[in-house]
Amino acid sequence: MIQGIIFDLDGTLVESSLDFRMIRQQIGCPDDIDLLDYVADLDCQHKQQQANDIILQHENDDAESAKSLPGMHELLNFLQRKKLPTAIVTRNSQFASDTKLSQNSIPITTVLTRECYPPKPAPDALNAIAQQWQIPNKHIMYVGDYLYDIQAANNANMIACFINHGTETSYQHTADLIVSSLDDLLAVLKRYMNKTA
Repeated sequence: MIQGIIFDLDGTLVESSLDFRMIRQQIGCPDDIDLLDYVADLDCQHKQQQANDIILQHENDDAESAKSLPGMHELLNFLQRKKLPTAIVTRNSQFASDTKLSQNSIPITTVLTRECYPPKPAPDALNAIAQQWQIPNKHIMYVGDYLYDIQAANNANMIACFINHGTETSYQHTADLIVSSLDDLLAVLKRYMNKTA
């Protein structure tokens, strides 16, 4: 039984036009290393600060133009009516996340960013929300659009829902549920809740 839903933010609830290739070039991060891990492992504090500033600037610019994805408000309104708790866990910064939430009138108050817990695919933030809600992990769904989202859900023993936006990926089979859009997810949840009502 699904008793709560946690969402990723970028590419899941709102658009994102972050150019990760450009960010990697600007801070000197190799393609095969996670961006945030690379910055955390820099041994020079000045270089680390410079890299963080570059990432934050890109995120803040992206936040100014980010629009909600189709079906977002309908889905969140449905979950509110059903009194299902919702939260957001994102690798984004707090400032950029707050901007995206306020600009797109996203009515979710529990938002954990990379400043709060180790970033996905680490399960720490997901586990913290489950504990806060007092809901067993296996009854919580985590919804995201990237490999790290599936991995985080699997690491937390939650239901992994992957939004592929109509493009199949090599890793989507590791999710418990695959949908192509938020509208599809809403349809799945409506069918599910009618069966369990």
